Amino acid sequence: MSVSTINRAPSPSGELSIQTVAMPVNTNPRGDIFAGWLVSQMDSAAGVAAVKLARGRVSTVAIDKMKFLTAVHVGAIVSCYTNIIDVGRSSIRISVEVWITDRNNFEPVKVTEGQFVFVAIDDRGRTRAIQK
Repeated sequence: MSVSTINRAPSPSGELSIQTVAMPVNTNPRGDIFAGWLVSQMDSAAGVAAVKLARGRVSTVAIDKMKFLTAVHVGAIVSCYTNIIDVGRSSIRISVEVWITDRNNFEPVKVTEGQFVFVAIDDRGRTRAIQK
């Protein structure tokens, strides 16, 4: 491992799928951003990646391996990054990382990660094969 690799700050993995600002309406009673709102953002980001790959409708069928690392504050720029992990006949497993830009020093901070599974569906909502 090189010195530049050792000294490098952690950074997001994957493709930036969506970016938004955490607003006061999305807070829990303690004033932090509600975890459910973050999961919704992650699902939307993974959905963007899944639709591109499946070239059509998809549906979330599972969320796995969620980890929340730190709270998100109002005003944070929330960025969701996606990586395709696996593609089956009709399913897609996607890793999602959420990073915020710290409002004090503008350093990126990883706040959560998880895996989302989607299935490609046709116009009637039935599972369909993904064209490879």
